[in-house]
Amino acid sequence: MARDIGFLIFPDFQLLDAAGPIAAFEIADRFTPGAYRLHVLAREPGRVASSSGAAMYAAAFEDAPPLDTLIVSGGEGTRSPAICEATLAFARATFRTARRTASVCSGTYVLAAAGLLDGRRATTHWRRSKDFQRRYPAVRLEPDRIFVQDGSLWSSAGITAGIDMALAMIGADLGEDIARGVAQQLVVYHRRPGGQSQFSALLEMQGGRFDDLLAWARENLALPLTVDQLAQQAAMSPRNFARLFAMETGSTPAKAVERLRVEAARALLDSQPLQVEDVALETGFGDPERMRRAFLRTFGQPPQALRRAARSVRSALETSPGPS
Repeated sequence: MARDIGFLIFPDFQLLDAAGPIAAFEIADRFTPGAYRLHVLAREPGRVASSSGAAMYAAAFEDAPPLDTLIVSGGEGTRSPAICEATLAFARATFRTARRTASVCSGTYVLAAAGLLDGRRATTHWRRSKDFQRRYPAVRLEPDRIFVQDGSLWSSAGITAGIDMALAMIGADLGEDIARGVAQQLVVYHRRPGGQSQFSALLEMQGGRFDDLLAWARENLALPLTVDQLAQQAAMSPRNFARLFAMETGSTPAKAVERLRVEAARALLDSQPLQVEDVALETGFGDPERMRRAFLRTFGQPPQALRRAARSVRSALETSPGPS
C-alpha cells in the first residue's frame, strides 16, 4: 500500500526545505514503484511562492488524504503558520493519526507552536536555536544535530538536512539498500548521521569578546590550549575567563577547543592523504584514541568511517552521469 506523504508549505517557505525531501521520496518511488504518493499542501490552494520567488502548486490541506507522514517546511515565512490556528489545528490532527510528523529547519516552530514538541527532543537551524529555546523552553532542543527522531516526531536542521532526514525515513520504510540508492542518485552522503554537527564551531561561538581568542586557538591547535593558557592569551584570570567564556559562548573552554579540533581534524581527513596518527598530532589530540573518542562524541562515528564516507561521495561525484 502506498504511503501518503504530505509537504506543508506557506508563502515565503524555503524552496529546498520542501524540494529536497520531495526529490528523495520521488526517487525512492522510482526504485519501489507504488511506495509513496506525494502531496504538496497549503492552507490556501494554488500557487504558493517561496522566499526565492519560485513557486509550487499546493492542494488545500483540508482536502488532504489520511497521511502517513507530514513534513512541515521552514523558511522566512514560518512566522505566519506558527500563529495560524487553522494550520496548528491541522498539524495536531495529523499528528494524532499519522505515523510520522516532521519539520525541516524552522518548520520546527510550527510543531512547537502546536504543542507537539513539549517535553520532546528536537532540532532546528542553528541560527534560530537561541530564539527557539527562548520561545519554547518546554522543548528539549538539541541544536547540534542534523536531525532528531523522538518517537513519531522528527525534526531536522537547516535546509539540506531535510534530505538527510528523508533518507533516514526511506531507510526505515524500504530498507537501507533503497536509501543508499536514493543517496547515490542525489549524489549526497548516505547518510550523514543525525548526531553530526550541523554548523561550524567558530560560527556557533563567535559574536562576542572572545572572537579573537577563538581565531587564535583555531590557528594554534597543536598547543595544549589549557584554561590557563587561554586565559593568559585573553589577559584574564583563569577563573574569571572560564566563567565569562561559558556565559558568552554557551560552551566550556575545554569543549570549545575539542569542537575546534574535531572540525579541523575532519577537514584534514577529508582533504589530505595524511595518516590518522598525523592528523591527531597536527590538531592537538596527541594520540588517535583521544581523537577517536572525540569524533564519537561529536559525529557518532570514528575518523576512519567518516573518511571512507567522504571518499565514497567524491567517487560518486566523479562518476555520476548527471541528473536523469
